[in-house]
Amino acid sequence: MQEPWGTALRCRPLAGVARHCFSTRDLVLEDVRADAAASWPGLASTLGVELGSLVRIRQVHCADVYEPRSAGAGSMFRAYEDCPEADIAVTDNPSVALSVRAADCVPIVLADRRTGAVAAIHAGWKGTAAGAAIVAVQALTSRYGTNPDDVIAAVGPSIGPCCYEVGSELRGHFSSHADASAWFTTDPKPRLDLWRATRDQLARAGVPQDQTHVSELCTFDHPAQFHSYRRDGKNAGRLVAAIRSGPGRTL
Repeated sequence: MQEPWGTALRCRPLAGVARHCFSTRDLVLEDVRADAAASWPGLASTLGVELGSLVRIRQVHCADVYEPRSAGAGSMFRAYEDCPEADIAVTDNPSVALSVRAADCVPIVLADRRTGAVAAIHAGWKGTAAGAAIVAVQALTSRYGTNPDDVIAAVGPSIGPCCYEVGSELRGHFSSHADASAWFTTDPKPRLDLWRATRDQLARAGVPQDQTHVSELCTFDHPAQFHSYRRDGKNAGRLVAAIRSGPGRTL
């Protein structure tokens, strides 16, 4: 879909349940261009909320959950350093939009088609090892009465198993996951498949497999469309995944 700020990606099965988007390089979220200041207001407009109701979190590669309490919850977090520390945000308030930023890590948005509750998740390897996707589904269940059977999940662009080379020692961090052996390959070099890990964790949390939709777009492999920290290093920009409770747009 085209927005005033450029191309946005959406998941068709999720579109009728919750307004959401995954940004591309067109949305400038870092202060590297003169028009960067307009990016967050532009994203808020895309989601149909005021800027003060677009919630950001300061991501620290964990599985902690943040729940904004009011429509203006974002207004006090104008500087990224002042945002609450968490890697998962949840709400059932349709006047609030949630967002996470990524540049290879996995951005995930969830929506409960019955209650309207939503979640936004940032999951790198540390968040995946901590079971962030599972924790998010559990948070929707405990706070809003979500039945996992009603959850639709969309997984945005992130580094793929084709390009995510990791050290062999990383396996030890996933020892609590019985199915983690399937997430690693060693031919020809050790690689981690975050896409499969995310699918498996959502399934373990009770989300039906046919309701989890993975874009399978590798950020490293598509430099014209996506930022990648693994490819671009400290100069990498950020992509954003955002979601708001309530009906989305028809695609």
